[in-house]
Amino acid sequence: MKKIIAVVCLSLAGTLSADTVVDVNVSGRSKISVEMHVSHPMFSRCLAKNLEISGLFSVGGAGAIKVSGVPGAIRAEGVGKALNCPVPFTDDRSARMAARQLSDAMVSAWSDGKQKGFALDRIIFLDCGKSRGAKTARPSELCVTYPDGFDIRKLTSDGRMTVFPRWQADGESILYISDKGGAPQIWQMNTLTGRRSVKFSFKGTPAGVAVSPDGSKIAAILSFQGNPELYVLQGGSYTRLTNTPLASEGQPTWSPDGRQIAYVSDETRHPQIYVVDIATRQKRRLTSRGSMNFDPDWGKDGRIAYITRRGAAQVAVMSPNSGDASAHLVTEQSNWEHPSWSRDGRHLVANRDKALFLIDTLEDGDKPRQLFTANGNWISPSWQK
Repeated sequence: MKKIIAVVCLSLAGTLSADTVVDVNVSGRSKISVEMHVSHPMFSRCLAKNLEISGLFSVGGAGAIKVSGVPGAIRAEGVGKALNCPVPFTDDRSARMAARQLSDAMVSAWSDGKQKGFALDRIIFLDCGKSRGAKTARPSELCVTYPDGFDIRKLTSDGRMTVFPRWQADGESILYISDKGGAPQIWQMNTLTGRRSVKFSFKGTPAGVAVSPDGSKIAAILSFQGNPELYVLQGGSYTRLTNTPLASEGQPTWSPDGRQIAYVSDETRHPQIYVVDIATRQKRRLTSRGSMNFDPDWGKDGRIAYITRRGAAQVAVMSPNSGDASAHLVTEQSNWEHPSWSRDGRHLVANRDKALFLIDTLEDGDKPRQLFTANGNWISPSWQK
């Protein structure tokens, strides 16, 4: 279980680059072609990347949709629809924000509202490295990025252990666990202002945290009563949901309606995913195939993404009603970890080989695409929803 609840960090070096994003390997799924004739190069590059990673469009050459114009007068038109760029821009940074807004509007318009764009939904993740000469120190810093890989920003420079970053319901703040104060505590940070404070402090080591969909409650793995167990925290009170004195729990994630929590337990000596009803405290096991199953993330459409080891690790998606009998494997075998849903219900972000990848869960969707490249160890992503 230690492998589940601990972050393994390697050496960190180099700088981030959005220019070296790996090209999408397009499958047989048909896409809407887009041609670009915009006078602002940065706007064009950012819009093209976001349209391509949406999975709906291909950019380049002659297209069914034409995006053209100059800053302040950019228009996308074709296939019976037309959109104007929603905001003006004056520099490269504001051009990227405008491109993301237009990309999301185009995804909604040309999918007839069936798919939501995620260009403006940020991804929190860890920049994880080991201090030189240190044998046990595992510093990991919080970073945030947009899915296109531009405008990556480091949020902390504490030189301390940080794990389990998760977005709160307001879309601005996150919860995470850090030993910045000398012992592991649950912290809260506003990602826009950088302001942070200790949210909860318990005896023992917290080993996982997740915020309910309405933002009113927090699921946390706590050991202040001895064994690591799953609790729900609300205000100044707590409710214990599990009682496994010979096992450890980890990695909670809420159902979309806030009535259930999926989590990982090694009560069978092999990590598996369970779900517990908050009102009745009745639990049931969801997974049994493979040597272990972990890293669940419950999406808004009701499906759970997770990691399954059937040989090497793979990203899988299942319905909690039927468990892993319904599992759909969405990647090849590798060392995948920490899948997190986008709000479009189609894409995931996950880490592999010290990098973050965008994963299309459609059977005929695009192959995994690396978000950005750098020398380092980029792990534990969580997508703003």
